[in-house]
Amino acid sequence: MNTPVPRNAFSLMAAVYGRIFPEVHKELEGWITQAQAIPDQELRTQALSSIETKTFHCEGGGIYALLAGENWRTAIRFIVAYQTISDYLDNLCDRSTSMDPQDFRMLHEAMTDALTPGNQLKNYYQFRSEQNDGGYLEQLVTTCQDALDSVPDYEVAGGFARKLGGLYNDLQVHKHVFEEERIPRLQNWFASHQAEWPELKWYEFSACTGSTLGIFCLVSYTLSGEMSSDLAEKIARSYFPFMQGLHIMLDYYIDQMEDEAEGDLNFCSYYDHEEEMKQRFIYFVEQARSHVQLLPNPKFHEMIREGLVGMYLADRKVAHLENAQHFAKALLRASGRKAKFFYFNTKMYHKMKPERSL
Repeated sequence: MNTPVPRNAFSLMAAVYGRIFPEVHKELEGWITQAQAIPDQELRTQALSSIETKTFHCEGGGIYALLAGENWRTAIRFIVAYQTISDYLDNLCDRSTSMDPQDFRMLHEAMTDALTPGNQLKNYYQFRSEQNDGGYLEQLVTTCQDALDSVPDYEVAGGFARKLGGLYNDLQVHKHVFEEERIPRLQNWFASHQAEWPELKWYEFSACTGSTLGIFCLVSYTLSGEMSSDLAEKIARSYFPFMQGLHIMLDYYIDQMEDEAEGDLNFCSYYDHEEEMKQRFIYFVEQARSHVQLLPNPKFHEMIREGLVGMYLADRKVAHLENAQHFAKALLRASGRKAKFFYFNTKMYHKMKPERSL
């Protein structure tokens, strides 16, 4: 019998801390062991760093496994592997020894293959000098393929997953090229989608494409045995652009100081002033709230939205941002009481949890 999807914050957090996070960490420990054995020093460094600094991406994504019923462990195996590919490739491109868009495109073929059981593996490093990862990236890809291959009706959702994945891959190519090329490329890219999303700015659209949540939702519902073409379309429309956009804009919000220090692109910096940014974040909160009502288990998706706001704003990095307290208060107020619950719960979790060291 399938485990019921949590309908309130207490049952959600009990499931997250009791089942989801321990299983996510178990999966990550396996990937850490694999990463430590990577022969090439640069690839090894970036693989380990991506897990050390972005574990919370896998933790957050893992919550979607609660939609997968009895197959929740398979969902976590997919989510952790796919998110680890994403974070690893992001590190390779951010801290790259290459500035070649062809290289970035080839690296992200791994993410397309991960969403396509039966696709042949490629030499994803063929356009860069570092080559020998000891099979690390290939193992991540095949782990995803094997998880998806275990459900016969994956292709019902597969087209939507690959569409979201394709937008993600486009973003990673455009935002990692030479600095003077980034904004023109991203603006031209948005111009080809602007008619469908006229209410978005180019940098907001870019942020919306940078989330993996819609893919995790599609895969988890598929693993539950409840997928249909109607549901797949509803998930894609509910998560893109606003739920995914809220996710990634929050991610950029907490990374502002780090990105400035590293010279990395941060979409929050393109708002004219903080008040505009705050109002646009609130707009995304409200739109995400409205759109997830179309889905089964709307209370669960509402909690995800509230959890995103609460958990990101509770991140240790926020304390170092200017005017963060005022911004956090306004966004928590707009997001609802459960957002405050998740905020204080996450604060407590961080106090109890030591800093991760590899």
